[in-house]
Formats: sequence, C-alpha cells, structure tokens
Amino acid sequence: MTDAPRPLTTAQRLEDLRERDAAVVSAADEVAVQKQHARGKKTARERIADLLDDGSFVETDRFVRHQAHAYGIDRKRPDGDGIVTGHGTIDGRQVCVYAQDFTVFGGSLGEAHGRKIQKIQDLALTTGVPVIGMLDGGGARIQEGVASLAAFAGIMRRNTRSSGVVPQISMIMGPAAGGAVYSPPCRTSS
Repeated sequence: MTDAPRPLTTAQRLEDLRERDAAVVSAADEVAVQKQHARGKKTARERIADLLDDGSFVETDRFVRHQAHAYGIDRKRPDGDGIVTGHGTIDGRQVCVYAQDFTVFGGSLGEAHGRKIQKIQDLALTTGVPVIGMLDGGGARIQEGVASLAAFAGIMRRNTRSSGVVPQISMIMGPAAGGAVYSPPCRTSS
C-alpha cells in the first residue's frame, strides 16, 4: 500500500499561485510579441497599462483556458485564452475593460474568450460603469466552430441590454473581423 501524497501547505499553494500568475503575464510567445512591436503595435497588457491609472487594474479570469479539441487546438491552451479582462480607473473614474491579445491565436474569439467578455460586460452593467473594448482579433476561432459564434451572440445580447444604460466604447487596435465589427456598438452623430 502506498502513501497518499501529502496535501500542499498554504505557503506551497501561494507559491504555486505566484508561479502561475507570472506565467500568465508572460504567456504570449516572445516571437509573437516582437512581431507585434515590429508592427508598431502593443500587447493587450501594454494597452491596458497605458489606458488605466497606474496600479488600478484588477484582472478577472486570468487563468481561464479554452476546452476545445478540434484540429489540434488542444495542444495549445494558454491561460487567459487570448484576451485580458478586468476593471480599473481612468482619472479616478471606474471602468471595465477588455483587450484582445493578437499574440495569442491572433486575438480570435472562442467560447472561453467570449465568456470573459460577457462577464466583464455584466460587471459593467451591474455596477453602472463604462465598458471599453480594445479590439485586435481575427473574428471567430474557426477551430471552435459554432461555440465561438454563440459567444458572439452572448456579447451582442449584452450590448443590447447595455445600450443607453452604460457607455460602450470600442477601440479598434488592429483587425476587428466578424462579430467584433459590431461590438461594442459605435455611434456617430450627424
């Protein structure tokens, strides 16, 4: 009979969390980041850091990963799933924000990616603060098929519920293909 593994101590669990946290921040492939910078573009985290007040950003769902298996996508399951979401302040005023990360899956939207956006939209609506979307992605993640399209539908439903209730701001930072073209809705005046 073998002994069962000993449970981790609190200190060991905290160290594991610190290691995972550091890995998420550096999840983007360094080559992809260099290509992004060579194009004169910033990463999602750099964009959020530039937009928000120093030290105010609180990231949500940092360790979310996709669950897809088709076409070998299950061999790459980065934490965050190609999008950074959270809340912080701009000039001391609270906002919710999400930024697609082109360095991960070309910023394409899959089911987990979409759910992260939906969750931050829900937070903005519940708290009555603006939501800012920084779009830089190739549309629906083809490997996830209908699940990625359903994620766009959930985003659009929240856009509709938020319309006239909280400001929704789009920042087009690169490609904004497919459903991203419509979210958040842009308004023009004549």
